[in-house]
Amino acid sequence: MSRPDAELEQIAAQLRELATARDRLQGLLDAVLAISRETDLPAVLHRIVTTAMDLAGARYGALGVLDESGDQLARFITAGLSESERADLAGIDFPRGRGVLGHLIHHPEPLRVDDIPSHPASTGFPPGHPRMRTLLGVAVSVRGTIYGDLYLSERRDGQPFDRDDEDIVVALAGAAGIAIENVRLFEQVRDSAEHFQRLLLPTLPDLHPFTAAAIYRPALAPGHLGGDWYDALWLPDDACAVVIGDVVGHDMRAAAAMAQTRSMLRALLFDRFTPPSSVLAQLDRTLHAITDLPVTASCLARIEPAKEGWRLHWSTAGHLPPLLIGPDRQVEYLHAEPGLPLGVDLDQERPDHIHPMPAGATVLFFTDGLVEHPDRPIDHGLARLAELAAGHVDLPLDDFVRFLADHHPSDGHDDMALLALRTPRD
Repeated sequence: MSRPDAELEQIAAQLRELATARDRLQGLLDAVLAISRETDLPAVLHRIVTTAMDLAGARYGALGVLDESGDQLARFITAGLSESERADLAGIDFPRGRGVLGHLIHHPEPLRVDDIPSHPASTGFPPGHPRMRTLLGVAVSVRGTIYGDLYLSERRDGQPFDRDDEDIVVALAGAAGIAIENVRLFEQVRDSAEHFQRLLLPTLPDLHPFTAAAIYRPALAPGHLGGDWYDALWLPDDACAVVIGDVVGHDMRAAAAMAQTRSMLRALLFDRFTPPSSVLAQLDRTLHAITDLPVTASCLARIEPAKEGWRLHWSTAGHLPPLLIGPDRQVEYLHAEPGLPLGVDLDQERPDHIHPMPAGATVLFFTDGLVEHPDRPIDHGLARLAELAAGHVDLPLDDFVRFLADHHPSDGHDDMALLALRTPRD
């Protein structure tokens, strides 16, 4: 090869190295963005492992999370194991941090091992463990404290891990520590918001002869206080009042407005034994006269004695219809004139609606956070909710509302409230 050809080949090799480095750096940047979008800690930890595997071309990966003492592993998140490999490890406890893994715990500098069995700290693998020869280990720190260790094994090309692999995984570990801290802060804020919201919501009283259950779930976004609420109470005229509502907004003002609206409505219900439409109209006038609260959607119902059992007497203010599930599991949305939300037009007449409530029937009141999804029409969410309700209405009522909240057809980015009431069987 002539000298010019050799120089050209050298330049071409350097360009290939630069292109590879650029691709790796772009992969790292993409990975950091993907990890930062996760809002659930288990999802973040698993994403860190799979991202490290992709960046280093590793077949196996794991993240060991240290316990409070920092001396052993409390959790071990793995990726890359086939179903048969996982089956071979069934019944084997996850590693606690002995052997080579323990070496990294007590010496948190990056570790590259070309032959694991030959390492002085190696204690061998448990029965059924896949054969592993090479290892790359990097500590993950959160706010200056070692949180855990990231382990990779077996490059897919059969080569040992090199310095480039180490550098990019070290960089990923730095971003991973920030992502873990962010999601932990997110969970703290979410838990605080949920606790505050729950303090504003009532504990359902004894509504005998009915049974009732309610549940509230906050939105996924951090600090996303909501205006959703529920309430139920037994009235002096032998009717049971049920209300579900949603104040526009996702902040402290919405939560405060919800609390004020709920309190005013309770007072009106005890003071006026009038149809739900009349109570909502008076609530609207009261809110308009003495407050400056946001627009509010609500459904107010009375379960009243009837000649044959009970009847549902309700009025809505721009709210979704109740869902009635009969004792034979037949489902029916009680579609009717929805009326305008509170805070829109005081002169608009509010209609009342009446529907029989057979023995053993369940009526479900819920806010739109349970069924709305930005990628699908709301009718899809309503149909899915009706299907879930019909299939699980025989559950105890507390389990029933919990199931619906756990399997909601929405995207989870709005808070949700559910209240179910069941009439006694004959």
